[in-house]
Amino acid sequence: MGPGYVRAMVAVFVHGVPETPRVWDGLRQHLNRTDTVAVTLPGFGTTVPSGFGSTMNEYADWLIAELEQIVKDSDGPVDLVGHDWGGGFALRVVSTRPDLVRSWVLDAAGLAAPDFEWHDFAKIWQTPGEGEAFFEGQLDAPVAERAAPFVMFGVPEPAAIEMAEGVDKRMTDCILPLYRSAVSVRDEWGPDFVDIPKPGLVLVPTNDPFLSGSSAQQAGERAGAEIKELDGRGHWWMLEDPAGGAQLLESFWSSV
Repeated sequence: MGPGYVRAMVAVFVHGVPETPRVWDGLRQHLNRTDTVAVTLPGFGTTVPSGFGSTMNEYADWLIAELEQIVKDSDGPVDLVGHDWGGGFALRVVSTRPDLVRSWVLDAAGLAAPDFEWHDFAKIWQTPGEGEAFFEGQLDAPVAERAAPFVMFGVPEPAAIEMAEGVDKRMTDCILPLYRSAVSVRDEWGPDFVDIPKPGLVLVPTNDPFLSGSSAQQAGERAGAEIKELDGRGHWWMLEDPAGGAQLLESFWSSV
């Protein structure tokens, strides 16, 4: 451990879309440390606060407030880990409130890259009418049919079924405004994701069809982060290889 090292009391995991904190269960069970928390984004398996508009900035502010409380209760900065949109909110936290973290790990650094472009599903969700029709069709379909795309993208079938079962109208009613608020996320958040003063690790799953590896590497380098390719892993790397994911995180934490 380097000079001035302060032990983080808690590792905080932030899930993405369309998920709940259970996406982290397997990985957390493989960790040697037990001081971990997986937060639940409003609307994703839980209620939505009154007046909450589900925009990207509201979610980022919500996460900052959660971390402020955790830091206060644990008397120390956190090791922050974010996936998908959870990685995007983590990106915003470390860009604007690095005092809350000891270290950070995320797989969505590409959101901040100048060449970032949304994937095809996001473009559907960002289009009024098309997004609503997409999710109406999804919610009307049998669970097995809804789980099939997750399996196709590398999620083990039991986890895929659980994920599909967790998607409800409350969640989709949050997904649409979230994505519609983020059409220009690279321009709004990208300029601040530079020279982050706390140790960071950008994960680049090589088989991720949603997040560009080259964009992630470009943004990670600008932020001063370590870059780690996850060879052969997809978007849901923590479900594909929870033990490997836990080992990677603990190796990084031990180095900072």
